[in-house]
Amino acid sequence: MTVQPFVQIRRDLHQIPEPGFQEVKTQAYLLDYLRSLPQDRMEIETWRTGILAKVKGTNPSRTFAWRTDMDGLPIEEETSYPFHSTHPGYMHACGHDMHMAIALGILTHFVHEPIADDLLFVFQPAEEGPGGALPMMNSEVFQKLRPDQIFALHIAPEYPVGTVATREGILFANTAELFIDLKGKGGHAAYPHKANDMVVAASHLVTQLQTVVARNVDPLDSAVVTVGKITGGTKQNIIAESARLEGTIRTFSKESLQQIQSRIEALLKGIEAGFECEAAIDYGSGYRQVYNHPALTREFMDWAATRPGLELIECPPAMTAEDFGFFLEEIPGFLFWLGVNTPYGLHHAKLEPDEQAIEVAIRLICDYFTWKSGTSA
Repeated sequence: MTVQPFVQIRRDLHQIPEPGFQEVKTQAYLLDYLRSLPQDRMEIETWRTGILAKVKGTNPSRTFAWRTDMDGLPIEEETSYPFHSTHPGYMHACGHDMHMAIALGILTHFVHEPIADDLLFVFQPAEEGPGGALPMMNSEVFQKLRPDQIFALHIAPEYPVGTVATREGILFANTAELFIDLKGKGGHAAYPHKANDMVVAASHLVTQLQTVVARNVDPLDSAVVTVGKITGGTKQNIIAESARLEGTIRTFSKESLQQIQSRIEALLKGIEAGFECEAAIDYGSGYRQVYNHPALTREFMDWAATRPGLELIECPPAMTAEDFGFFLEEIPGFLFWLGVNTPYGLHHAKLEPDEQAIEVAIRLICDYFTWKSGTSA
């Protein structure tokens, strides 16, 4: 099977990035392609802006699933591509266009060359937010097609093409979003004693938040608290009545996540008392850790290590987040990094993954599923 069509598919998808649960053009493009394939072995279902496509095996005893994400990011593209994003302010800056093209390549191969077991291809919306994995997994249509094992990949800019990196156990962190609203009393800048300044309160809180990990988390554990955005005030001579902090919490253990959240809530009580204001906190939905099933991951790593021309790396865990973790909480499987060799990192406006990685991934996963289907259940 030639992989060149899937490079073009990636380029087509790159031009139509859409935010979570708004992947209307993306879904339509994928459905058009899927319906162009022979349908005798296929079953296609939709869920919101996502798709579940089942390729029936010749003598199935189990179902393997391959999951890909679909959404783009609110980033203005700065690549040198002639196939630039046509949606102003949005870009496939996390490789989901690559992920979808790879998934279609794997699916196409098995439509024409079926294996014994069934394969379920999960095109999941809203990975970047607000989070599509959990509601999709809990949907009636997913439960009807529920697989026995589930797998996925994510592009890795820092690794060269031909490299796969993963590990047994925790690969990505637990996460919680962080939204803090402070409400005080505004006023004239010339009369600060008659107001409660929320810009000052927010500034103190940001400084205090930097002590949460340093002084409350075991130094042998790992955690991150980042404030990425602050808004407050309307004009230089008006004392701000309100302020908002937005950030993220990331940990490798659920216990540390709970400990950090408790500490932040205690700090907010101090801010309320010290600045005579009201504070409210919202953690958003948050994502579960990506915890690779040890036995399945080791099996894959041992198999991949024998592949000529492929370099397998046992990598350290990362503080990145992926809502694929919700699938892995209930269904055995794993995720691995796919090297794409680009100097710009994920979520960067100049991210340009090496498209040769598409062929590497398609051939690798096609061979893997063929091999797995030939082993005992």
